Amino acid sequence: MENNLIMSSSPHIHTNVTTRKIMLDVIIALMPAAIWGGIVFGWYATVVMAAAVISAVLAEWVFEKIMKKPGTTGDLSAVVTGLLIGLNMPPGIPLWMVVIGSAFAIIIVKQMFGGLGKNFVNPALAARCFMLIAWTGAMTTFVEPFADAVSSATPLAIMKDGAAGVMPSLMNCLIGFKAGTIGEISGIALILGFVYLLIKRVVSIKIPCAYILSFAALTFLFGKNAFDVTYLGYQILTGGLLLGAFFMATDYTTTPTTSKGMIIFGIGCGVLTFLIRRFGGYPEGVSFSILLMNLASPLIERYTIPKSFGNRGGARK
Repeated sequence: MENNLIMSSSPHIHTNVTTRKIMLDVIIALMPAAIWGGIVFGWYATVVMAAAVISAVLAEWVFEKIMKKPGTTGDLSAVVTGLLIGLNMPPGIPLWMVVIGSAFAIIIVKQMFGGLGKNFVNPALAARCFMLIAWTGAMTTFVEPFADAVSSATPLAIMKDGAAGVMPSLMNCLIGFKAGTIGEISGIALILGFVYLLIKRVVSIKIPCAYILSFAALTFLFGKNAFDVTYLGYQILTGGLLLGAFFMATDYTTTPTTSKGMIIFGIGCGVLTFLIRRFGGYPEGVSFSILLMNLASPLIERYTIPKSFGNRGGARK
């Protein structure tokens, strides 16, 4: 009876959901895309993904040892970051670049800002953009499926500036028989992973839906081939749109937590992706769009926080 009178600090509602469980679910959800990428692009693609994961975990462990911080490699967040980096790599990229990219993501973007939950942009995307700027040639050299020695332009590059290459069918884009990064090629694999996350209630559908629908609407109305459903299908199923919308735009740390904020964030990503693809010199745009919206996330959340009961004022100044 006496225990019922003891008051303690919040939170008073607890759950058995842990960071490790969430990260494990994300890893499971990414497996279809990772396995398919390894099948289509061969053993070296699997080595690239493994190198990204191992170097990310090792970078976190070494940094925390040097800084005498509590070890956090057991929460699997570094594994998720490394796996996302690997999935965002071209199949033939040199391994030393992958190792540097993973170290950059963990040490510079994540740990130097305080670790998990304190980074202000997505570490995997930041690493990809860093690598794209540092090693543009290697990061934009792609190969045909099942032919790792034959370089090929991605469908987006062919549509953007007429790069030499043969456009795959939309069905091949959906299944995953096209040039691209290791993890972006199969729409089916990415959709399966996303459905798993929805079933496990790891992510909300708001950001991906707002992202893809806003991008699709703008592309259909104002794209290079406006009102062309086939062109719209290629824009959605090729490039990193599905990978980014499902697995990186939904990152807890770098996106708003309010319902309105999620929708605004997703729409912002869709608009920026459209603008970069339509008017920019780069055929992609997903990574830069999400990173830019990561920077706007605190401001979005600030002005979309629901008013507390009885509060007549606006957002806290």
